[in-house]
Amino acid sequence: MIDADVRNWVVKVGSALLTDHGTGISADALDEWCRQIAALSTAGKRVVLVSSGAVAEGCRRLGFDVRPRTIHELQAAAAVGQSGLIEAYEQAFRRYERRIALVLLTHDDLADRERYLNARTTLNTLLDFGVVPIVNENDSVATDEIKLGDNDTLAGMVTSLLSADLLVLLTDRDGFHEADPRAHPDAPVVREAPAADKRLDAMAGAVAGSLGRGGMVTKLAAARSAARSGAHTVIAHGRSRDVLLKLARGESVGTLLTADLAPLDARKRWIAEQLRAKGELCVDLGASHAIIHRGVSLLPAGVTDATGAFRRGDMVRVLDPDGVEIAKGLANYDAVETRKLIGRKSADIESVLGYVDEPEIVHRDNLVVDASR
Repeated sequence: MIDADVRNWVVKVGSALLTDHGTGISADALDEWCRQIAALSTAGKRVVLVSSGAVAEGCRRLGFDVRPRTIHELQAAAAVGQSGLIEAYEQAFRRYERRIALVLLTHDDLADRERYLNARTTLNTLLDFGVVPIVNENDSVATDEIKLGDNDTLAGMVTSLLSADLLVLLTDRDGFHEADPRAHPDAPVVREAPAADKRLDAMAGAVAGSLGRGGMVTKLAAARSAARSGAHTVIAHGRSRDVLLKLARGESVGTLLTADLAPLDARKRWIAEQLRAKGELCVDLGASHAIIHRGVSLLPAGVTDATGAFRRGDMVRVLDPDGVEIAKGLANYDAVETRKLIGRKSADIESVLGYVDEPEIVHRDNLVVDASR
């Protein structure tokens, strides 16, 4: 059950809900969510809507029977469909006397610290003006290197970006099932669990819909992203009558994935949300244990290998001896320098490099341990 006083919401609506079996945007379905979001806004809630549907609408307008596979066709479909999607939202929200704004993001917007802060300021300013921001990935210019991957991921990142209280993922399922209900129709819904619970991974499966890119795997990842900023996540059926209003009243709906960890500070939240690392640092067992259980910095002595072409300040993944990611952080030295320092003591840095900047390869203030470790 969600506290009825929760004020800052991020609501994500998937393609399966927005489209009528792939034949374009369902105006009636879209109107229902707009009605509910307008009611939430009137009640003093601040709601950001993360909406899929641009590519699906573009596919309809371009006559595609199935979702394209090539990046240029997807970009074209997104460009064609985005105008139809935002036009539909504009018309629907106007009926409820609400203004909207379209905000398109790519991973580069959130990977750069200054642009990340600018995006947060813009969204908060729109909310202060009583505007409903509608956020989507900028599919018309995104490439394989910069695309966020799906709007579940984007919704989780926006929740963290805004330090929102609640993420609502509306889907065409009743919630998070213990097994894929398409293969196991009787699989029960998980009513409540910690987002970090590793037992959920096996339940999530890996199947996505034909129009959307997401699935329960990405919804679970989004919930864990939201949890890092202290936000709970609800996964619920989007066509359930008044689903958002029921949540606002504190009613139990769908699956609640709780944030059972202390929220990270703003800088560490930003680090945790970065999807693209520039390199990898392999560490020995002692360093791995110390990072996970004691939250210490990564020293040169604990590094066994360094791969990639990262520069000072770039994001790197930290891997344990089995190659499993245990943390992410910002490197104090570039890849060439780091490789020279492998296995060395911090006191040796100056003699090896000719200078010493920091005694650590990654300082603990710039190091975020994987919450599932």
